[in-house]
Amino acid sequence: MSKISAADVGKLRKSTGAGMMDCKKALIEAEGDFDKAIEVLRKKGQKIAAKRADRESSEGAVVSKINADATRGVVISLNCETDFVAKNESYLALAKQIAEVALNVNSLEDLLATDFESGITVQDKLIEQTGVIGEKLEIGGFKVLEAPFVGGYIHGNKIGALVGLSTSVDTSAEVAKSVAMQVASMGATTLSYKDFDPEYIASEVESRVAAIEKENEELARLGKTLKNIPTYISRAQLTDEVLAQAEEAIKEQLKSEGKPEKIWDKIVPGKIERFISDNSTLDTEKCLLDQKFIMDDSKNIAEYVSSKGDLEVVSFERVSLS
Repeated sequence: MSKISAADVGKLRKSTGAGMMDCKKALIEAEGDFDKAIEVLRKKGQKIAAKRADRESSEGAVVSKINADATRGVVISLNCETDFVAKNESYLALAKQIAEVALNVNSLEDLLATDFESGITVQDKLIEQTGVIGEKLEIGGFKVLEAPFVGGYIHGNKIGALVGLSTSVDTSAEVAKSVAMQVASMGATTLSYKDFDPEYIASEVESRVAAIEKENEELARLGKTLKNIPTYISRAQLTDEVLAQAEEAIKEQLKSEGKPEKIWDKIVPGKIERFISDNSTLDTEKCLLDQKFIMDDSKNIAEYVSSKGDLEVVSFERVSLS
């Protein structure tokens, strides 16, 4: 049997991240052959991975990588079982290394099959590190985005967002980061109300009405003011006909209140805007461009972006551990 030196153990540990004793045992089993020792550790990882396949891996780290031209970005989550492991510097380093690889592929399937290092795929590396760490490791989220300008934001290694802008100008980096912070914190699911499917809106109306009706039953029992049951929840529903009817109703109200007709033109536009706001709650919840900007709620995101130059948000992606 070959003599196992401390230098050999140290080299294997540096290469794999495994503990000193695990490295020594692997080298002994491999009779000093470095490549065989790595394979021994990998097989150990396979056994542990199989045992922990049913474990929940809801902790981890979200990281992103954007190319040098700021035209392509990726955001991934490397999931594990405990927050203790997720906060380890070597774990974060592994997540960042995987993100580097992920920047050049288009799907999670491709990522797992891509070389992580010489002769080892990303999937192999995850299995190897499962043996080293003793917890289930997996890529929980993978999103890639391409645009004329791509920027991003990571919140506490738990949520990551990428934003694509229509062009690259002096303000693009600032705008992309600010909007990515919005995406991370407010969880928009689409750019605009124009993206909504009519069936989705109808389903949302039904579920929201049912929830309010149930809540109103309790409010009525307590003798409290009932909540308004909405007819509309998205700008997509507010056709020209609907808005015209709303305007007529507003004018009838002004007339009944005795407001002089000559001042209606000053009052009606504001009330129409309020009508639209009250009847587009789905948009402000789900549509990025319609959400109030978290840094200045006097503007929505579309207004904020346009105030920074000839820019538009063309796409976004979000990955979260929760």
